Amino acid sequence: MAFSTRLRKFAAVALLGVSLSGCGYNTIPTAEETAKARWADVQNHYQRRSDLIPNLVATVQGYAKQEKDVLTAVTEARAKATSIHVDAADLTDPEKVKQLQDAQNALSGALGRLLAVSENYPDLKSNQNFLALQAQLEGTENRIAVARKDYIAAVQAYNTELRTFPGVFWASTFFRANKPLAEFVATPGSETAPKVKF
Repeated sequence: MAFSTRLRKFAAVALLGVSLSGCGYNTIPTAEETAKARWADVQNHYQRRSDLIPNLVATVQGYAKQEKDVLTAVTEARAKATSIHVDAADLTDPEKVKQLQDAQNALSGALGRLLAVSENYPDLKSNQNFLALQAQLEGTENRIAVARKDYIAAVQAYNTELRTFPGVFWASTFFRANKPLAEFVATPGSETAPKVKF
């Protein structure tokens, strides 16, 4: 009889373990780690862009010495963008994420002005170093856009899990410290198409 009771208890514990593993307990930590990994991708691409900028500035500087204000703006924007650090622990603070996003947007604008300067210098436009750096920068900008999109999707999945059943049950019991993660917000004015003049 004692063996039968132990067997029933073991079966009940095993059944409880199997039911808990399939009920979503692991979904919140998994979604959070996915969002953090996507954030690391965003930071990786920002770093790649930041690493390309000194070479691009030096190449343009050799051709466009009179464009000092544009070169200075790019250098200052890069310095500001690299001075703001948002790690995975800061992702629940929308203000910190916004500060980083604003600094990165300012850097994007300064880079756009720098690339526009190249239009005034035919020799620069045909320089192989400049063309290679420009292509790498364009590729990096595309990677940043994809990484942001992936981060936004991962944050949406995580934040949704915190607010829907069964995740809301786990969030209110075992994961009380987990807060929704901040998302990227579109830059004000980005809904308006740029004006092109010829």
